Amino acid sequence: MTITTTTKTVTENMTKRHTVIDSPYGPLTLVADDGVLCGLYMTEQRHRPPEESFGPRDDTLFAAAEEQLEAYFAGESKEFTVPLRLRGTPFQRAVWAELRKIPYGETRTYGELAAALGSPTASRAVGLANGRNPVGIIVPCHRVVGANGSLTGYGGGLHRKQRLLDFESGASLFRTD
Repeated sequence: MTITTTTKTVTENMTKRHTVIDSPYGPLTLVADDGVLCGLYMTEQRHRPPEESFGPRDDTLFAAAEEQLEAYFAGESKEFTVPLRLRGTPFQRAVWAELRKIPYGETRTYGELAAALGSPTASRAVGLANGRNPVGIIVPCHRVVGANGSLTGYGGGLHRKQRLLDFESGASLFRTD
């Protein structure tokens, strides 16, 4: 039985590939499963999977994601159309789908997302699902704030969340910190 579990893990990882790209927010690790983007992780990100789960490095699979991220960081694009494979519970996937509806430069509260999902008392569960978002920036979990508009929790660090929000509001186009 142990052999089957080990074999299954190895087989699953054989379909995964990754690359690392530079960004204004530090290196980003992009992960694809069967050629479809399933992860975007910042360094020192909370809930970042172990490196060995990313599969071998392959810089050839990520051209579309890299181009769209470069256009976003250059202020030339506000949307991402790269195909995604988001794995999680049905509730997590519903939260992540709702995150993708938040317009560039705008924010929503955890409570507003919970209400949009038809569960107005589930703001804490929304926060937990938000924190497990496997494709940061593209699935814009940084656009979620506390009930009073304050910055709360961000797997990539509150300093990055603030910079992303500033960037999208036009306040930090030339910031270097």
